[in-house]
Parts: sequence; structure tokens; C-alpha cells
Amino acid sequence: MTPRVHQDITVGTKRGSDELFSSISNGPYIMSTTANGNDSKKFKGDIRGPGVPSRVLHIRKLPNDIAETEVISLGLPFGDVTNLLMLKAKNQAFLEMNSEEAAQNMVGYYSTVMPVIRNHPVYVQFSNHKELKTDNSPNQERAQAALRALSTSHVDTAVAAPSSVLRVVVENLVYPVSLDALCQIFSKFGTVLRIIVFTKNSQFQALLQYPDGASAQAAKLSLDGQNIYNGCCTLRISFSKLTSLNVKYNNEKSRDFTRPDLPSGDSQPTMEHPAMATAFTPGIISAAPYGGATHAFPPAFTIQPAVSFPYPGLTVPALPGGLASLSLPGATRLGFPPLPAGVCVLLISNLNPERVTPHCLFILFGVYGDVMRVKILFNKKENALVQMSDSTQAQLAMSHLSGQQLHGKSLRITLSKHTSVQLPREGHEDQGLTKDYSNSPLHRFKKPGSKNYSNIFPPSATLHLSNIPPSVVEDDLKMLFSSSGAVVKAFKFFQKDHKMALIQMGSVEEAIECLIEFHNHDLGENHHLRVSFSKSSI
Repeated sequence: MTPRVHQDITVGTKRGSDELFSSISNGPYIMSTTANGNDSKKFKGDIRGPGVPSRVLHIRKLPNDIAETEVISLGLPFGDVTNLLMLKAKNQAFLEMNSEEAAQNMVGYYSTVMPVIRNHPVYVQFSNHKELKTDNSPNQERAQAALRALSTSHVDTAVAAPSSVLRVVVENLVYPVSLDALCQIFSKFGTVLRIIVFTKNSQFQALLQYPDGASAQAAKLSLDGQNIYNGCCTLRISFSKLTSLNVKYNNEKSRDFTRPDLPSGDSQPTMEHPAMATAFTPGIISAAPYGGATHAFPPAFTIQPAVSFPYPGLTVPALPGGLASLSLPGATRLGFPPLPAGVCVLLISNLNPERVTPHCLFILFGVYGDVMRVKILFNKKENALVQMSDSTQAQLAMSHLSGQQLHGKSLRITLSKHTSVQLPREGHEDQGLTKDYSNSPLHRFKKPGSKNYSNIFPPSATLHLSNIPPSVVEDDLKMLFSSSGAVVKAFKFFQKDHKMALIQMGSVEEAIECLIEFHNHDLGENHHLRVSFSKSSI
């Protein structure tokens, strides 16, 4: 036996699993196991060094009660699974993909995002085998039956898929989920023809139509029960009784991709349903963050070992698609390229030291999440640390504000090595450069699933105003915003609701400074103005 082969065996068993190979020869070799009986499997294949690509994958540390379908669904997002060998007594399995490329995509992905099945981290690596040869033991017959049932190439649409329309319910909606996000997730399994999102019985739901039942079946098998974000936004998927969707408008709530000529309907910003313009790359999702027109983020569905994010030192996985039964660690589940877990402190540089204040950063970054603390560095006042409440919000703020102009300077935002912003020690004066906002009443996102998520947009020259009292008229607001020296180019009250309006400033930079200055401005009658960036122009 060469040292290289020995090394591979060590890699295959080093994390506490039992010795896998009981006898190895230099030719094709035999693996004996007592998995659910006394199966004895013969494998045809070369003995290779560790990490040499093969379409056969070795999966270790599986839960005791693992089901064949759960193992198969690890591979389905990357291509067809052509064979499966379960070694349940050893908590291991071998999975054969239809191509070496599919296997490489799978190993590349899972090397950056650890798959977790029912709270068990699972390890995936290339096997020494080029192909699997399985026998007809009861254990393997069950595996083959599961393969036939799950493999998309064997889906009998007449039997397995009663409809090409899926009903999707998102449970535990801690973060909002947009129509674009769902399209990105579900398009991994086929062309999404039409989609409608709505809220019913206080639950965010969607109806989604594929061209065929096979795509719907594959999506349901792989995505049902998955979390879009870690620990929340769980997908519950069933076949709809509808056979087709009738879409009248292309907008945030409905879309017919076969009819780009449809009108958008009411173009006012929607307030009812949380269509969040997030800032991640889809895990199974990603914020443009979803590939929508208002965001410029790399598509997360090109499966590569990793996708490099436009921020130094941050590499995030391109989430492939339905990773059924998996719970991925980090800020997001299905495709928002998550920041490393726990990274919620941002380093902001190139600030204007003459004008920047903790309050100004609190208000601006507070558009994209709840700011806990702000520290302007004592000896380098062009730099500041901003601590967000979680890494998802830090990602949003970084994605939307990097490169924007504030006080005449272009913001540079990176991840900080600090895990929190320290308050000055008692008795140590820091000239008010450090502020704790953890109990601020101005946090926009304290309430899970807050409707404020539906008003998250990149900085724009047009601002969305709300909470306007009845006595305040157009000229009052124009005068207020002009008082800062900014130019007001246009103004419009919402037709159905004069508590809200749009105001267009002379530039994005002017709008940013007006938002900082006039958000929470007291308009009288116990009304404090709410200001956010608008996706619409006037």
C-alpha cells in the first residue's frame, strides 16, 4: 500500500468514524460492512489520493435514523444522483452523481458551507471509487427505490406531480421574503412561468407555476421544510389545486414571465407585503440580494466552489438550490451570501471628520437595520465603527451604502475584526464619540417581520415620507427640506393616503443628508416624520 492511499483512508475516518475499509488490495477492492445486516459490497475503481475528483462522494457523520431521501437530497441541487450505498451502522453513505462536474460542484459548495442534517454536521468528500456497484440486499433495494422516487429523470409526472402549480407558505417570517427571492430559489428546478405572492391568514404565501409537473415535483422534494434564513422563514410546499395562474400585472406581488408586456398596475410602494430589497447573494437566496433591477449583486445560482463577494476578505458560497433538510450556519440559509456568523460590526472609513457624528451614522445605517452602537475613532476621526444588531443587517447596510457620498466624501465600508463596539470605561471621557443606541426608540426593525422591511431600498434622490399629520401641507414640507440648503425638485402626496408622500431632491447625496437631518423631525400634533429611500421617482 502506498503512503498516499493510507493518507486517504485516514482522511476518510479521522473524525471519529469507524474504520471503513477492512481489506484493500491494489486492484479493485472489497468493502465489508455490517450496515443493517452483513452487506458485502464490491467496488470497481482506482485507489486514489485524497481530494482527487470522482463522481462518487463519501458522506460521513450522518444521523442514526437518516433516511435515504435525505442523503439523496444533498446531491439533487447539483445534478442527477445515479447510485446510492447506505452504510447506516457506520453513519456513512456513498453517493454517485451523474457526472464528475456535478460531484465537484457539490464538494466545492459543501467545503464552504457545512451541510447540517437535523442538527448534525455532515462531511462530504470525494471517494476513492470511480463508480458504485451495489447488490440486491434489502438495504440496497430500499436505497434504489428512494433513488427512483427522487431522481428528476425518473419522475412520472402523471403519477407524482398532480399539478405544475405549487403553493408555498413561509412560516416563522422573521425576515421578509420577496417575490424575486422566491423566483431565484425555485428557478433552480425549472423555468418559473408565473408567480403571485400574498398574505392570507397572517401568513406570507405564494403560488408558483412551472411548465411541467416534473419541475414542480423536484422543487417540492428538495425545498419543502428548508429555511431561507438560518432558523427562520421555513418553506412549506404543497401542490396547488390550480392548474394554471392568471396574472394581470407585473409588479412586486405578481409576475408573468411569458408576458413582459403586462402593466405594473399600482406603482406606489406596497405597504402590505414585505418585499425586501435585501443585500445578499442568494443562499438559496441572495439579496440583488435578489436579482432584481434595483440591486447589483452577483447571481448566486451559478454553482461554483465559492463566489467572491465585492468586499475584501469575504468569500461566500454560491448557494446552489434546494438543499432539502439542510440547515446552514451563518446569517442566511438559502442563498444570501451570509457574512461570517456573528460579524455585525462594520468599519466605515473616508468620513468627513469635520461633519460626521455618531447620530448621523446611527440614522443613516438605521435605514438598513437596528444600530446598537457607534464609535468614531478618537485619533482617526475619518474612521468609525458601527455595530448592527445582526450580521444580516450589517450585510444590508454594507451592500447599500458602500461608495455612497456623505458630506462630500465616498463611504468605504468593510467588515471589522471587532465583534462588538466597546463603550468607554467609566471616568474616561471620549468627547461623545461613542454612543450606545441599544435602547433607542428609533429602531425601525425591532418587531420581527416589520413592514419597514418592505421599504428598504438603495439610496436614491427620491425620499419616502410617512407619519405626516393632516395639518401639514406640501409647502410646509418643501420649505422644511429646502431649509437644509438642498434643492427640492418635485413633491407628491400619495393619492389614497396623505400621511405619506414622495419628495425628490437634487441628488442622491442631498437626499442622504436630508434623511439624516429630517428623519424623526417633530411636525407637531405628536407626529414625528419618518423618512426612508424610495424605489420610485416622481
